[in-house]
Amino acid sequence: MGERGWPLETGLLRAVFDSVGAGMIVVDSDGRVTASNPYSQRLVDRPGGQLLGADVHDLLHRDAEGHEVPRQGCPILEVLERGRPVEGSDEFYLRGDGTLLPIIWAATPLQHGHGPEGAVIVFHDFKKHRDASEQTAAHLAALEELTARLSLVAEVSVLLISSPQTAEVLGRLVRLLVPDLGDWAVIDLLPEGDREKEIQRVAVHSSGGHETAEALKGPLPPLSPSSRSALARALNSLRPVLLDAGTQADEPDGPDDPLARAHRRLFERLGEGAAVVVPMYTGRGVYGALTVARTGRTAAYTDAEVLVLSDIARRAALVVKNNWLFERQRDMAETLQRQLLTPLPQVDHLEFAARYQPAQQTSEVGGDWYDAFLLPDGVTGMVIGDVVGHDLKAAAHMAEVRNMLRALAWDHQEPPSVIMQRLDEVMTNTSDAPMATAVFARLNGPDGGPWDLHWVNAGHPPPLVITADGRARYLEAGHGPLLGMSSALHLGLTWPDALEELPARSTLLLYTDGLVEHRDEHLGEGLDRLRRHAADLVGLGLEDFLDALLSRMDPGGDDVALLALRLPAAGEGAGGDRAPAQHAHNPATDERGAPGSRVEGTPVRDTSEAE
Repeated sequence: MGERGWPLETGLLRAVFDSVGAGMIVVDSDGRVTASNPYSQRLVDRPGGQLLGADVHDLLHRDAEGHEVPRQGCPILEVLERGRPVEGSDEFYLRGDGTLLPIIWAATPLQHGHGPEGAVIVFHDFKKHRDASEQTAAHLAALEELTARLSLVAEVSVLLISSPQTAEVLGRLVRLLVPDLGDWAVIDLLPEGDREKEIQRVAVHSSGGHETAEALKGPLPPLSPSSRSALARALNSLRPVLLDAGTQADEPDGPDDPLARAHRRLFERLGEGAAVVVPMYTGRGVYGALTVARTGRTAAYTDAEVLVLSDIARRAALVVKNNWLFERQRDMAETLQRQLLTPLPQVDHLEFAARYQPAQQTSEVGGDWYDAFLLPDGVTGMVIGDVVGHDLKAAAHMAEVRNMLRALAWDHQEPPSVIMQRLDEVMTNTSDAPMATAVFARLNGPDGGPWDLHWVNAGHPPPLVITADGRARYLEAGHGPLLGMSSALHLGLTWPDALEELPARSTLLLYTDGLVEHRDEHLGEGLDRLRRHAADLVGLGLEDFLDALLSRMDPGGDDVALLALRLPAAGEGAGGDRAPAQHAHNPATDERGAPGSRVEGTPVRDTSEAE
């Protein structure tokens, strides 16, 4: 429009404002025009420069005889005084050629703070010989068109940030565009980092049939530099390509261009018609293209519609870029975490099992870890821990804390409280790892039992003991402060030791807070659910016990680590009853991963024979 004082800053909103099929005038609190769209200028036969800054009442408002209307009796300006919407159909505007224009109108205040700072006047030609109901319908349709386009952009923005799963989000996007902007819509993605690989058609939706649309998904030929197909032109030029009904078969390279044939198949299967191909790109690169079409003999896409679709495509490209970056970081963090899933030792007749499950909703990898290892004095050490954070840095910090704890426990056969005190000091003085929670336990006992658990708890959820007959209780003793806090703040806090004999055939469960914490319930409710489910499932084998427990607890908001120990029957392993020698697989070199561990829901068991 080129008018100074224009309040809408984006090209998208300007295009919508310009293309609405009704007159729109924006006035300030004094009733002076600050903006007008081309339709309003045509209706009143006045250029935008003549309207800008003019008093809308003095310049335009007249009665049925062409006389000026008293200002205090102007119903249109009433909206500025009362701050409420007003509408009517008995007013007249004076056109530039001196004729009168009967109008149907609605005025809405522009609210800011405690009162209106202006108003938007929407009006339309309302000739006396026209049916009033038809004019009302036209007026409402214009307003609905504006509202629908703005609402669509808002819906798209919300949808695109609803999930980190690219295919899922783009599938929902094409369903949102049909039928508002077309009868079918398709999204094709370029391969990440290598244009010579196959293009992937990841999203197809048609109002004509789900099965046909699904069959069109899959790989397409690579993007050839010589291709002149509509898809290639959009991707190479970064400009929308418009296709009128019947012209899709006249692609420049015709049947000799594999990409043109693949794109042509869309029109053959989903329907011919007017179409537009818009590139999905950001300042960092091109990610794919969005194709939207109307079937049958329908009008071509308007400039405003192309602008809306181009804006949606750029928003989608930004989401694809961010998701790809996120997935690369997640894969690196998950690889690091997978390498640190420790092998579980086989000692005497003790049975160990573990699980690790990343957050399901956000696909994040965090600082949760478990550990179990033999110490030089013949005692078995067990650890469960959680370092603050949910990213690659958190996984790296987890590795630091895990290794420091292992080294301290190996080098100092001391009570767990002393090990925890040393770990807190080492974290503060030699590492930039943030705060962490952990349980460190030493399991000691002669062959055949009884077995003593000597543990300390640094701000972590309490261990759970389940007896063979299904009685479950938490080990509440041994609680102390979080790691990384006492030494850093010079608080002089200590960690108390706890010691308890574990019943024969009992199961000890160590877990991280992701198993019991949910946004919609109190932590106590989560702990109670875990206790009840564990008691109910303890009769299962230890591997099945953990699988069933994860299924029932259904954690999704955070990553989860579990470490379980099951003791043998009293006397088992004593005398000549020899247990298998110590043996464990290294998850960094064994394709099966850590024995008894699970990453992303895939259980892996140690099936090796005893030495």
